[in-house]
Amino acid sequence: MSSRHTTVSTCHRNTELNCLTSSAGNQIGTAFWDNILQASFCTSMVWIVSVPFWTTLVYAFSRQTGPSLFRRDVESGKHIGNDQQQLDKVDVYFTEASNSKYVPRSIQVDLEPAVVDVVRSGPLANLFRPDTFVHGQSGAGNNWAKGYYTEGELMNDVQLIGAELIDPIMDVLRRQAENTDSFQGFQVLHSLGGGTGSGLGALLLGKIREEYPDRMLATFSIFPSPKVSNTVVEPYNAILSTHNLVENSNITCCIDNEALYQICVSELKQKTPEYRDLNALIAKVMSGFTTTLRFPGVLNSDLRKLAVNMVPFPRLHFFTVGYAPLVASGTKSFTATNVQELTAAIFQKKSLMAAIDPAMGKYLTVSVAYRGRLSMRDIEAAVWQFQDKNSAHFVPWIPNSSLTTLCTVPPVGGGAAAATLVANTTAISEVFKRSQGQFRQLFKRRAFTHWYTNEGMDETEFEEAENNLLDLCSQYDQYANAEIDEDGFENAGEMEEENVEYEES
Repeated sequence: MSSRHTTVSTCHRNTELNCLTSSAGNQIGTAFWDNILQASFCTSMVWIVSVPFWTTLVYAFSRQTGPSLFRRDVESGKHIGNDQQQLDKVDVYFTEASNSKYVPRSIQVDLEPAVVDVVRSGPLANLFRPDTFVHGQSGAGNNWAKGYYTEGELMNDVQLIGAELIDPIMDVLRRQAENTDSFQGFQVLHSLGGGTGSGLGALLLGKIREEYPDRMLATFSIFPSPKVSNTVVEPYNAILSTHNLVENSNITCCIDNEALYQICVSELKQKTPEYRDLNALIAKVMSGFTTTLRFPGVLNSDLRKLAVNMVPFPRLHFFTVGYAPLVASGTKSFTATNVQELTAAIFQKKSLMAAIDPAMGKYLTVSVAYRGRLSMRDIEAAVWQFQDKNSAHFVPWIPNSSLTTLCTVPPVGGGAAAATLVANTTAISEVFKRSQGQFRQLFKRRAFTHWYTNEGMDETEFEEAENNLLDLCSQYDQYANAEIDEDGFENAGEMEEENVEYEES
């Protein structure tokens, strides 16, 4: 997977804006759009996969009130589906243009023009609004500082000579936000390994938080792995980006290339996985994560409610996500998808999109979204039985820590049912510790730091980012070992953080 992507979306009566930053972000965005188009229109956009790289896409999704008017195919204006549930909230991701065509609320952004030009002249040309393309003249070169300070700040574009890149991006975001009803927040998809997704992504997150401090900011953040890329400075980019995510995001779903690669090889039986295979996995879990935003269902919620129920302390907002069933294409017809088997599979290590072992930590909270013709009673019973059987792996001081939702619209790609896990587990610190170890190997020798300082970055920023990450890991370990008595916490050190509070907008 490449290194850039950001998504912001709007859900139900609350609006959400999706942003994609970097090549990876845009490639994953392609797979994600293909997935949700199939779910809503019963039509596919597989042909988009031929587009090699996109860099930054910003999607604004709005939920309009009243009956759905979305009954048209994106190209022909004719709707192909026949399930009203597929139509009921389809305007979460699209808006109706004056010509009665529906288009994504999106912005296409890159630090170089080549990728954006491919989108402009390719099969996607009629999908996006022409005035939502923003780009620079050169890439970030896998350098966080170049994306954050240099290329992220200045753009020498033919149409925007001398302007700041971040300002045009924010202008488009602002217009998208103003054109949505009950705007709730942002959802960003980006990779932390390269320069654009990490550097420009961090700059964008900071600007969004500054301008919209009371809105939700959720991210899908792709952590790098040496198994998938040989870019030597990826640990620097990942640590600097994570430092930014700790301070600016409300929800971060952590996905790492190492786990994706292992799933492709071990579960999907792919001998030589390609980036598009990894991206398809991310799109699948993103589709499951946003199911409650895009379709009606039982006990559905939005991002704000998810954060209220899933984040016990402000800094501990890093989730792991999983998907079941994960089986090779040739064995799908032989795979049972009843509630018990889905529940057992979704909590297994091999179903998670981050290379962690849940048994090495404790669950703070979990949420499981089911899709298909299933019984809500069976779902609640299965999740309760799992938690009761594995109570040692759940913290005792958060009662009723499991959430469940059900959408009867079946998953895309075959299969009668599926489940998506969103878990706030202290084991997520394994991802951070792995990144910090790789970072330390480089930074103790000050290897390649001049690439960053030459772009205007101070060397102390490396140390500040590392210390913040170490503090985060310490907090996760602290709460994993916390015990309670009648007077509150004990054996957990000083716990001064207060529970997260989100006001309803």
